[in-house]
Amino acid sequence: MSIFLPMLGVVVTILAGWAMIRRYQTHIVLLFSGLILVATAAFLAGVDILPKGVKPSGFAGFDIFNLLVSIGKKQASGIGFLIMAAGGFAAYMERIGAANALVRITVSPLRKLNSPYIVLVLGYLIGQLLVMVIPSAAGLAMLLLVALYPILKGVGVSPAAAVAVIGTSAGMTLGPSSGTANLAAKVAGLDPIIYFVQYQLPVAIPTLIAVAVCHYFVQRYYDRKGDDVYQDADQVQAKEVPSVPVWYAVFPLLPIALMIIFSKLVISTVKLDTIAALFLVWVLVILVELIRLRSPKKIFKDAMAMFQSMGKMFGGIVALIICAEFFANGLKVSGVITALINSAQGIGAGMLEMAVILALIVGLVTFLTGSGVGAYSSFAALAPDVAHGLGGTVASLVTPMQFASGMFRAMSPVAGVIIAVAGAAGVTPIAVVRRTWLPMTVGMIVTFAANAIFIG
Repeated sequence: MSIFLPMLGVVVTILAGWAMIRRYQTHIVLLFSGLILVATAAFLAGVDILPKGVKPSGFAGFDIFNLLVSIGKKQASGIGFLIMAAGGFAAYMERIGAANALVRITVSPLRKLNSPYIVLVLGYLIGQLLVMVIPSAAGLAMLLLVALYPILKGVGVSPAAAVAVIGTSAGMTLGPSSGTANLAAKVAGLDPIIYFVQYQLPVAIPTLIAVAVCHYFVQRYYDRKGDDVYQDADQVQAKEVPSVPVWYAVFPLLPIALMIIFSKLVISTVKLDTIAALFLVWVLVILVELIRLRSPKKIFKDAMAMFQSMGKMFGGIVALIICAEFFANGLKVSGVITALINSAQGIGAGMLEMAVILALIVGLVTFLTGSGVGAYSSFAALAPDVAHGLGGTVASLVTPMQFASGMFRAMSPVAGVIIAVAGAAGVTPIAVVRRTWLPMTVGMIVTFAANAIFIG
């Protein structure tokens, strides 16, 4: 039985990966994969499947669903609610035009530069900065297609090069507004803003520089080669957004600024919770809208975008995290994690090697499925046990895993964001991916190096 359970865990994991690649619903695939493993461990091996604090029901069949309930309660009231609040806030900022104002302000100085590929590189860096307040890869890409794409084409960059850069703009999901970053912070037991400043940034900064330099040479090389085949491009039009003052661009940045100020980084005597910061600024903006527009009915309707998007986030990302953690529990009780740690110790693999292995697993699943969130959520919960078994820190595992979920998505021809930007330029997704794989590969190599140097 000791060999059977880990082997079953490996087989179920492979089958789950195959099902996700074939576009079966990821949530349900993970749920039933976890169900198979947990049920087998409970009924055939008599393994205690319940976490501490959850009382057994007296029947293993009921305990399986008590485990699922405990995971759901924990996620919905913890990291899940944070992700919902961040997604709702981002949706509200887009609804009132503040996100669009921020994008236009940040990209407008690029019009004054004459060097096409310097403009392209700066456009990439701006996109990666904007992902901190516009965490949706597809949403950010759509805004950049409207605001940045015409600028890049205007200075002489090819459409394919322009969309390749836009498609990688969310390659690293940074900041406390990102769902995967919040999940990484939670798994590592860190405050989201501390994880961002002390762990993400030291790895992200050298990675950003390396990717930007690589973009400069790769896009220039393919533009000079000039063998892109263009078809009719989709007409990307801006969503109808209200005309807002320029200073509205401050609102998407305000929660992050407040969280940095009221943390141990600046004012340690007062701490502002991430969720509280998001709701505080949301209410503040509603009041500003009431004073400026004096149209309560419309303003209150716009304000509901916060709650409506929170519901969508629960049905999408939070439910996925719940199913993924249930699957991860199945891997734990089946002994797969113990076997993985023992194998790593047996071949002399340490934290650095394990970080690379786990990140590449997440990256491979992301590449094949086009979903970084699904891949990362499936394996992030394994990091604490692996880190504990190898005597390292959880942050050193989850950071490269999280970055891999974004970078490999930018290399995947089946990723929604790549398909969208390819259609906007009138090229195939493969034409975009051939321009993104090298910058993203270089980015991952630098990520591993920086992670080993700065996090350990």
